[in-house]
Amino acid sequence: MSKLIVHATSISCLIGGTWHGVLISGPSGVGKSDLALRALAQGCALISDDYSVLWRSGDHLYAGAPDTIKGRIEVRGVGITTLRTRHFSRISLTVHCQNSAVERLPEPEFSDILGLKIPIMRLNPRESSSVAKLLISLTQTVRAPSIRLD
Repeated sequence: MSKLIVHATSISCLIGGTWHGVLISGPSGVGKSDLALRALAQGCALISDDYSVLWRSGDHLYAGAPDTIKGRIEVRGVGITTLRTRHFSRISLTVHCQNSAVERLPEPEFSDILGLKIPIMRLNPRESSSVAKLLISLTQTVRAPSIRLD
């Protein structure tokens, strides 16, 4: 099984009785960890902060934490702390964080990760509604499973 380490925070959210993972990517300082922290306050669980280990099993993509940072998140102004975590989760959505405004009615986008097409959502993580938007997008996405490229 091949693994890929990416610069992305990953969280898992309980949707319809099943945990679904979200990769949160973007440039350093954009607010990935802050977005994750706010999602955790809404009941999601941390998988990994800053770097995530990805692997494919069948038609699904999974994320976990590198051993060196398992269970830890950097909370700006507080330091590195331990929060509620899941060891791994199936990834259902990728969120690309950006400081600029996002399109009002975007066309569907997908990331090719280890041969799977994973839906992308673009988001300004500093908006107060960003966690609600993430959860709405994730809920809509879990109704449309990942698509194989091969």
